[in-house]
Amino acid sequence: MREFGYQRAHDITGAVTLLAADPDARYLGGGTNLVDLMKTGVERPALLVDVRELPLDRIEPTADGGLRVGATVTNSDLAVHPEVRRHYPALTQALLAGASGQLRNMATVGGNLLQRTRCGYFTDLSQPCNKRSPGSGCPAVAGEHHNHAILGASDHCVAVHPSDMGVALTALDAVVSYESADGPGEAPITDFYLPVGDTPHRETALPPGALITHVTLPAAPVAARSRYRKVRERASYAFAIGSVAAALAIEDGRVREARLALGAVASRPWRARAAEAVLTGAPADGATFAAAADAELAAARPLPHNGYKVTLMRNLVVSVLTELAGEDAR
Repeated sequence: MREFGYQRAHDITGAVTLLAADPDARYLGGGTNLVDLMKTGVERPALLVDVRELPLDRIEPTADGGLRVGATVTNSDLAVHPEVRRHYPALTQALLAGASGQLRNMATVGGNLLQRTRCGYFTDLSQPCNKRSPGSGCPAVAGEHHNHAILGASDHCVAVHPSDMGVALTALDAVVSYESADGPGEAPITDFYLPVGDTPHRETALPPGALITHVTLPAAPVAARSRYRKVRERASYAFAIGSVAAALAIEDGRVREARLALGAVASRPWRARAAEAVLTGAPADGATFAAAADAELAAARPLPHNGYKVTLMRNLVVSVLTELAGEDAR
């Protein structure tokens, strides 16, 4: 591990100034991903700027009935917050599906959004990786890729984004706020994550050195009837091989509003716009749910060893939507 400096930030402006002065500096929240990457040599910061004592650890109501979540709120605290459980249950379920209790106690909202892929080629310095070393290649395309992308990938990268929380936030239309050397900014989460294209090393729209300060959940009555379902290779403490965050509002037997996002299928949480278009206004039944899943997965381009994900995701979407429709019937 490279020797590094450590400095504790006491205000947001000071933290951003420290990063602006040193391109090799990194923000440190819970460290549950960054420290692991430092141990393997993937990340080699010259300076860690600890942001855990910044005044960003509160969950507050917004004027329009939403919630404003500070970037240093832990995953555990966000998961059990009564307003999150009441109005955004898919978010609580996604958070509790991730990692272990000990890690959730440390991991922060801001850090969760910025966690890096768990692709084995990315974390192995003996292998090329366009995400880690642009232009070096993507050995996963012809190599081990059973848990890699089926949507939105390119020849330059087929890794998937690992965040459970990010999938739920994508379905809930969250907005990410940040502070940079040029002042404050914000981005809808669907724009926050960049398409992989030919620049897989550029993962988010954050300006260089920017600090995530808050995530805002807009008021959305449909979100109160939402669900997150994760499929993984063991019962706990494992990353998804497929996940769905969904919310449905049903009126007179028809879908009035639908929100749907998929996880572990792309380099970013995948907002299922094609599926939502099929669902909206259609009968809330199995045939509609299957048609919605098929519409979204029509764009899937699986690799030789991950085609199972197409069937898995189709079944998962139909199952979750059917359960939500059943709750409405009760």
